[in-house]
Amino acid sequence: MNNTVKDDPQAWSTLGTNYLYRKPWLTMRQDTVQLPNGRVIDDYYIWEYPPWVNVLAVTPEQQFVLIRQYRHGIGRVNYELPAGVHDKQGESLLESAKRELHEETGYGGGRWSPLLELSPNPALQNNITSTWLAEGVELLGGQQLDATEEISVHLVSLDELRSIALDGSMLQALHVAPILKYLLTKKH
Repeated sequence: MNNTVKDDPQAWSTLGTNYLYRKPWLTMRQDTVQLPNGRVIDDYYIWEYPPWVNVLAVTPEQQFVLIRQYRHGIGRVNYELPAGVHDKQGESLLESAKRELHEETGYGGGRWSPLLELSPNPALQNNITSTWLAEGVELLGGQQLDATEEISVHLVSLDELRSIALDGSMLQALHVAPILKYLLTKKH
């Protein structure tokens, strides 16, 4: 789909970039940019992140594989989709999504297709989140969690998934949006 409209705003020109902070999980840069009207902004800040992947996984019994984990940023435990960072050299987004699902839940296999791409915050972040639909996944083994992860796995029905997405039990917008797309586009 072409998102260009006749009178669309034009892209800004980057006149300079200064990296303020560079760590594997947190990179911040300050750009000097020039708008099409000639105005210059000397301090436009961008957070750089690698791509993220999410998985909406469904078992052959039509149970959806969700996780719950503590998120220190908001100080709460909520439902989430299995998800992670695409950070392994040579790994495709699909391979990353499959790895994350297996590591966090023990589930895998099935038929995989792209579901949705979203920008977490297009004004201030440079990454895209890719969500994959994995249908017919099965339990292949145990979780393979990192030392800092504590994740519980939950199988929920379609009605429970709908409630979780709509009642505030899932706060991560990048997880709620693909569920809503699934609910709106799949015939149930």
